Amino acid sequence: MVEEKTLKKTSFPVRGMHCASCVSRVEKSLNELEGVDEASVNFATEKAFVSFNPRVITPELIGKAVKDAGYELIIPKKITSEKTEVEFKIIGMDSPHCAGVVSKALDDLSGVDKHEVSFANGKAIVEYRSGEVSVNDIRKVIEEHGYQVSVVSEEEAAVDQERAMRAAEIRKLVQKLIVGTILSIPLLLGSLTKLFPWVPAWLQNHYVLLALATPVQFWVGAQFYRGAWASAKHRTTDMNTLIAVGTLAAFLYSLVVTVTNLIPAAYGSEVYYDTASVIIVLILLGRFLEARARGRTSEAIRTLMGLQAKTARVIRGSEELDIPIEEVELGDIILVRPGEKIPVDGIIKEGGSTIDESMLTGESIPTVKKIGDEVIGATINKTGSFKFEANKIGRDTTLAQIIRLVEQAQGSKAPIQRLADVVASYFVPVVFAIATTTFILWYIFGPAPSFVFALLNFVAVLIIACPCALGLATPTAIMVGTGKGAESGVLIKGGASLETAHSLDTIIFDKTGTLTKGEPAVTDIITVNGVDDDLLLRLTASAERHRSEERRVGKECRSRWSPYH
Repeated sequence: MVEEKTLKKTSFPVRGMHCASCVSRVEKSLNELEGVDEASVNFATEKAFVSFNPRVITPELIGKAVKDAGYELIIPKKITSEKTEVEFKIIGMDSPHCAGVVSKALDDLSGVDKHEVSFANGKAIVEYRSGEVSVNDIRKVIEEHGYQVSVVSEEEAAVDQERAMRAAEIRKLVQKLIVGTILSIPLLLGSLTKLFPWVPAWLQNHYVLLALATPVQFWVGAQFYRGAWASAKHRTTDMNTLIAVGTLAAFLYSLVVTVTNLIPAAYGSEVYYDTASVIIVLILLGRFLEARARGRTSEAIRTLMGLQAKTARVIRGSEELDIPIEEVELGDIILVRPGEKIPVDGIIKEGGSTIDESMLTGESIPTVKKIGDEVIGATINKTGSFKFEANKIGRDTTLAQIIRLVEQAQGSKAPIQRLADVVASYFVPVVFAIATTTFILWYIFGPAPSFVFALLNFVAVLIIACPCALGLATPTAIMVGTGKGAESGVLIKGGASLETAHSLDTIIFDKTGTLTKGEPAVTDIITVNGVDDDLLLRLTASAERHRSEERRVGKECRSRWSPYH
């Protein structure tokens, strides 16, 4: 067993999975790799959570194993094993010429091996040798040319990368849906002449229907054939196999009827191009809705990331510098003023304050902090100013660990889901057996034309039995449950905890704040004898207005005498 500290735990987006049997195949290909301690694949989030030993295996080899299994594993730019990369947001690039200026500046910087500057996205991805140049050096060179620069954090980069891939997938699905719908409508009209007798004769021509159905079958539905072929190469089957075989059977039968006389007249001369095309379009519509729903899976992660401060006021030498938190270094002394978010974790070195830590602890009353006490990033400073030394930055901060915990919880598997995955691995072969049996029985005992009835029922069994819900229901429930919990400040360790929670009959809370709004409020006013209730309320309101005015004036004075004005 490899020591826990030597293992690297990373999530990789996986493309090309369409059912629970795909999950089983990807998991099997990963768990068989030397150097992989454990791998778990989540169909709902389309991610593989891999714990591996980087001394034995690289992310590139993990990606190759998944590709060999017929799928695509996306390696986040930040964890490539052979390169050190950083991504920058650049504000101020107004034209492609500006991108060229930034590109030239990076070309001239020693230690930068490769870079990609995008004017459209306002970003630059830079590959560099950390021994020769630092992130700050790269940032300063870009800023010297008149642009504002900030470093994109690892979590932001992963979310942005996933969002871009998801958007590209949805755009492609929309294009195919539009084309498929436009071609399928006249196909339906031309095929169902009993329902639409007014359809012109030329639209009922089999060759016209063939011309309309061919692009739907082989361009709109191309992904089903690619998936089925990839499965066949590995001697397995999945949802793509069911769809490809079912629609292709209907299409090829219709093609034979159209161009040859091989089908006896007793079987009928009708074609079923509309059946194959409409099935493809409807399944693509389901894929589109599914992809759009999955695009919301990272909302909880983005909400947590939004809690983080964007900048830190660092004291270096005799200067106070406002810098992005990605550029904070261990040991930096950071100044925090009243009302500001604490940028990273650290220890107070000078001053003191009260800090609202409700986002972490649920405690509604601010906590008093003094010299030597620990402060946590993303919590809010309430009253005083203080200086603290950064001792946890980047991925080591408490908030970053919470984000990783939520992500891992969303990708975890409940015990019942593991059972569903096992069932799904046998599901497709069983469906093929049932469909074949259906065809044989209808062909032998069905009404004339028995072949046509047998074929249509064979197609129906294959299409209707796709095991999407079997593989998607449980991981989607876990994903939504853990995400909603995180948004409300409740952290759930994983699917097993959620599954066990249904048997709870008693919940004990140790803080009143978790059972209320989390903030103290006045509920009743009880006056002493001789004091009028309305008079007391007017006096209280007047005092509150006076305090608000004092705070406003104090803020204006601080702003006027600030070294930044």
